[in-house]
Amino acid sequence: VQLQASGGGSVQTGGSLRLSCAASGLPFSNTAMAWFRQGPGKRRLIVGAIRWRGNNTFYADSVKGRFTISRDNAKNMVYLQLTSLKPEDTAVYYCAAGTAWPVTVPEPYDHWGQGTLVTVSS
Repeated sequence: VQLQASGGGSVQTGGSLRLSCAASGLPFSNTAMAWFRQGPGKRRLIVGAIRWRGNNTFYADSVKGRFTISRDNAKNMVYLQLTSLKPEDTAVYYCAAGTAWPVTVPEPYDHWGQGTLVTVSS
C-alpha cells in the first residue's frame, strides 16, 4: 500500500490550493480515505473523509463550506480542494486510508501518506 500526497504550498489569506493523494495497493471496495492536518505543536485532526464507493463524505466544522474532498476512482486519486484559506489552516496535511466509517480520529487509519505542507500568510 502506498499513499503519496502532494500539492501543498504557500498562499495568502483567501487563496486556494488543491491537494492530491495518489493511492495504490488498497482494497478499494471497502476503503475510506481521509485528510488530516497537524499544525505546529498541535494534535493531528481530521479535515475531511470520503468513502471509495458511494457518496458519503465528512467534514470538520472548521472547514465546512471552504474545503471539498473528492475522488477519481479511475485514477485512484483523492483530492482536497482548499479555498478561502486562513492562517489557522497552516499545517502539514496527510492523506490516510482505512476501512471503518465514519472515523474522525487518526488511530484506526491503517495507511498514511508522507504529508504536504500548507502555509497561509496573513
